[in-house]
Amino acid sequence: MIELTILTALCAVAVLYGDSNAPAAPADKDAQAILAIERGAFERWAKGDLNGFLDASDPEVDYFDPVVEARLDGLPALRALYDTMQGKFHVDRWEMINPRVVVSGDMGVLTFNFVTGSKGRTERWNTTEVYRRKNGQWKIVHTHWSLTKPQLAKPPAVDKQDSER
Repeated sequence: MIELTILTALCAVAVLYGDSNAPAAPADKDAQAILAIERGAFERWAKGDLNGFLDASDPEVDYFDPVVEARLDGLPALRALYDTMQGKFHVDRWEMINPRVVVSGDMGVLTFNFVTGSKGRTERWNTTEVYRRKNGQWKIVHTHWSLTKPQLAKPPAVDKQDSER
């Protein structure tokens, strides 16, 4: 009877704490796949090659970035933007900080802070990438870049007479 109790307790511990050698859950595998795609695209991007992101993007991708006035819709529009930058920059270092992937079915949302450094200049960004699995492949369907804590222009001073009206 004692042996059965010990065996039951060990099974409960294994269930509660898991086995570090156990295969990853499907969502974990999907999250790792998304991170691998993103990191691979950044490795190319850091050398001025934007094709990694174009290859990772779905034909229906949409894109927001402070360098564009409005959302870009579709891979041809993204390609046109990237063609203007292709091979024209290089970064010495880049880092994805605190990446988080939330997967639900065939959709995955990756968020992270992004820091680059080159020639003594550091840039910091907030990033969201939405991935969709189609035909077994994860592709980017939405990208949103924003500057981290940008220096915003101060609003114009309000004339005292205007505020009394």
